[in-house]
Amino acid sequence: MAGPLEQFEIKRLVNLPVGNLDLSFTNSSLWMVIAVVASTALLVYGMRGRALVPGRLQSIAELLYEFVAEMVRDNAGPQARKFFPFIFTLFIFVLFGNVLGLIPGSFTFTSHIIVTFAMALFVFVVVTIVAFVKHGLHFFHFFLPHGTPIWLAPLIVPIELISYFVRPISLSIRLFANMLAGHTMMKVFAGFTVSMVAAGGGMAAVGLLPVLLNVALFALEFLVAGIQAYIFALLSCVYLRDALEMH
Repeated sequence: MAGPLEQFEIKRLVNLPVGNLDLSFTNSSLWMVIAVVASTALLVYGMRGRALVPGRLQSIAELLYEFVAEMVRDNAGPQARKFFPFIFTLFIFVLFGNVLGLIPGSFTFTSHIIVTFAMALFVFVVVTIVAFVKHGLHFFHFFLPHGTPIWLAPLIVPIELISYFVRPISLSIRLFANMLAGHTMMKVFAGFTVSMVAAGGGMAAVGLLPVLLNVALFALEFLVAGIQAYIFALLSCVYLRDALEMH
């Protein structure tokens, strides 16, 4: 039986060396493409009819749209309305990456720190650029909140700087760690279930409790997949609001 960590192994599907760079198409790349295609298909196909009484797919598409729109309004402010497509794309991509990773035999690309860090770094760069475009050099006042006594500046400024630049690290680790831990736990308990059934000579009663436990863990992981996508998008909204409104 494969170990619990083998499911996270990156495998080359198409070898593409370019000079000293390895641009191979991997299983991680494949499931990123599948996530993009699946999410696009859901939104485009679901909204193609725009029925007054929505069907199932249209209801899901509208629910996702309204959910993210409300998140942006409540957490990023009215000025962030034009950034809705950015937040919506982030949320949908992470959500589909997390959920598709629950399919047996699939690959969870959000369980790799390089993927989550790349997304978090992209959010960090975009938010920082927005802050500079809107506020110019006044953006540096972000690191010394208004009303702070000047004698506290040597203490406050380094703390604010560290807090700001650690954002992409904390944002990426939170998503990566939850996906990695959850999928590892599911694999361990699935192996435990197989061992229990084998030890019981194939008796259904022996494996019933572990199977029920695995079903509960799967439901929990499905919930975590949605929650982590929500948290990633929510924190992106908070960072965006900081960039737009400062302190």
